[in-house]
Amino acid sequence: MKPRVPPGRTGHLWLRHRLEIARRGLDLLDRKLRILRREQERLDREAARTGEEWRAACADAEAWLLRTALLGGQRVLRLAEGSPDAELDAEVLVRRRDAMGARFPDQVTCRFPEPPEPVGGTAALAPTRRAHRDALLAAARHAAALEAARVVTAEVTATRRRIRSLRRNWIPLLETELAALATALDETERGENARLRRAARTDHDQPD
Repeated sequence: MKPRVPPGRTGHLWLRHRLEIARRGLDLLDRKLRILRREQERLDREAARTGEEWRAACADAEAWLLRTALLGGQRVLRLAEGSPDAELDAEVLVRRRDAMGARFPDQVTCRFPEPPEPVGGTAALAPTRRAHRDALLAAARHAAALEAARVVTAEVTATRRRIRSLRRNWIPLLETELAALATALDETERGENARLRRAARTDHDQPD
C-alpha cells in the first residue's frame, strides 16, 4: 500500500524521516534475528538433550517397576499407592524468561507429595518411587524445552517475515516515492526559476 505523502517539501521531509525509521528498524530486526537464531540453536540442543534424559529416565523407571513387581507382586504396588483419599498429585512449577520479545519456559521443578506410610513391601519400592519421580521431572523438563524451542522458532519466523517485508517492500517503496517527489520538486523549482527569469526580462524590456 502506497503511503499518503503530504505535498511539497513537507512530503519530502516526511518521506526522509519514514525512510530513516524503516532503515533503523531493519538494523534492529537484523540484530534481533541474530540473537534469536543463537537462542534457537541452544534450545534445539536443549530439547534434544532433555529428550534423551526423559527416555533414559522412563527406561529406568520401567526397570525398577518390573523389579518391584517381581519381588513383591502386584499387592506391593497397590499398597504403595496409599488410600484413595491420599493426595498424590505432583505439582510442576515452570519459570519463564524473555529473549527479544519471545517469552518461553526456562526452568522446571516438581513438588511431590509425601509418600504413604509403607505397609510391608520390598527394598526395591523406594528406588522405584524415586525413579518414577525422576521420570516425571524429566518429562516436564523435556516438554518445557520443546515449548521453548517452538516459541523461539515462531519468533524467528515472524522476525524474518518483518525483515523481508521491510527490505523487499516498504523501504523500496519509500525510496521510490522519495526519488519521484525529489524529481517533481526539482522540476517545479526549475520551472519557477525559469518563470522568474522570464518575468525579470519582461520587466527589464518594459520602456520607462
